[in-house]
Amino acid sequence: MVLDPEIKSQLQQYLELLENDLVLKVSTGDDKISKDMLALTDELANMSNKITVEHTKLAKTPSFSINRVGEDSGIAFAGLPLGHEFNSLVLALLQVSGRPPKLDQKMIDQIKSITEEYHFETYVSLSCNNCPDVVQALNMMSVLNPNISHTMIDGAAFKDEVESKNIMAVPAVYLNGEFFNGGRITLEELLEKIGHGVDASELSEKEPFDVLVVGGGPAGASSAIYAARKGIRTGIVAERFGGQVQDTLSIENFISVKRTEGPKLVANLEEHVNDYNIDVMNSQRAKNLEKKDMFELELENGAVLKSKSVIISTGARWRNIGVPGEQEFKNNGVAYCPHCDGPLFEGKDVAVIGGGNSGIEAAIDLAGIVKHVTVLEFAPELKADEVLQKRLYSLPNVTVIKNAQTKEITGTDSVNGITYIDRETKEEKHIELQGVFVQIGLVPNTEWLEGTVERNRMGEILVDKQGQTNVPGLFAAGDCTDSAYNQIIISMGSGATAALGAFDYLIRN
Repeated sequence: MVLDPEIKSQLQQYLELLENDLVLKVSTGDDKISKDMLALTDELANMSNKITVEHTKLAKTPSFSINRVGEDSGIAFAGLPLGHEFNSLVLALLQVSGRPPKLDQKMIDQIKSITEEYHFETYVSLSCNNCPDVVQALNMMSVLNPNISHTMIDGAAFKDEVESKNIMAVPAVYLNGEFFNGGRITLEELLEKIGHGVDASELSEKEPFDVLVVGGGPAGASSAIYAARKGIRTGIVAERFGGQVQDTLSIENFISVKRTEGPKLVANLEEHVNDYNIDVMNSQRAKNLEKKDMFELELENGAVLKSKSVIISTGARWRNIGVPGEQEFKNNGVAYCPHCDGPLFEGKDVAVIGGGNSGIEAAIDLAGIVKHVTVLEFAPELKADEVLQKRLYSLPNVTVIKNAQTKEITGTDSVNGITYIDRETKEEKHIELQGVFVQIGLVPNTEWLEGTVERNRMGEILVDKQGQTNVPGLFAAGDCTDSAYNQIIISMGSGATAALGAFDYLIRN
């Protein structure tokens, strides 16, 4: 039995929602994953009289495809879709059976209008919390358009392929056999990248907003909800709804919720936003902001949106260390998400740069997967909480080096080592390894506002107690501001403050 009783009970409820008969075409060999796959597909068939199993030869072994009777859907799973990919399996079963994907009609029409043939493959790790979004987006495209197919490939089940393609970060998407995209990408971004995105003129023709929120993380979602509740015309422009929270695995300090995961919290935020009359423009990157009669926000695609007031909530991103080799080997040994990319370094030596909570949590997680972890901390002492440090020092395959100034990440096609300077002795030292995880904090996403609004030397937007900047009518909230602390709950509070401040500004002007 592959599925534990609790998961099986949940799955049984979903399988009762199947609308039409399905055929699982299975291609297996003699290996353990093949045997587990046969057990999984047989369990599914035993749980629903709408599912049958057919043994055949597919492009990859072990793999199975989910199909309507007499019709191939184009959705396949090479490897076991368990762990974070279990939801991808459930949704694929439901959608192939005939239950419509939860998409607005405009996007469904966009996908159905595609006439070119697109054959996607996505390499994942089952512990990656970013991968399911990509897998599910491509699966939906395959369900809606027969010209599109998609195969999820578990990197652990196809190690030779991962090694031959030098895949060192997931999700890694290939299109028609060529590398297409690394990292999280939304359905809107996928359509944009293959030339079927939203037309810029369609965005420019929108009526002016009362409040336009730039950024879709916790601060942006909170701002939009508070503004919409006032009954004013509200819009959100977001490069990626959820922002940095999408990449957070465990959240245990969100008051009243003992524990949750980033993607789950983002899904709840999105659902809450959609309860209101808020115009959400996803996968759109802000380029420039000017104040004329109204604020005019120019997007990367050339569209211009107008609004009486604006709330900037563009958040922050991982800080780069800025040494030779970092950019050259990004996704080829240099990584930023231990949960996503850690399994690709199984049995290898890696370094974690950073001794704060995120760095030490990363080192602890990686120690259970890799051969050895070296933690490099610039300061004389680690900055992580004591409970984390105790756990770290209890691990036999971890070395901590303090007073270490990273000088260079070395390699040829991929990372083969890291060079650092001992800040006490000034001696230069080199460690041979295959991966480097950078965990040194965040930098605000505000470069595009250069010359528009007052910022401090770190690029954080300066705001008053109403969340207003030095520009009347322009507000800011969350990690892009000079807030004392970067926490989800604080960002949400500052988002609400900025929205109330914007409403007050509107009624006074």
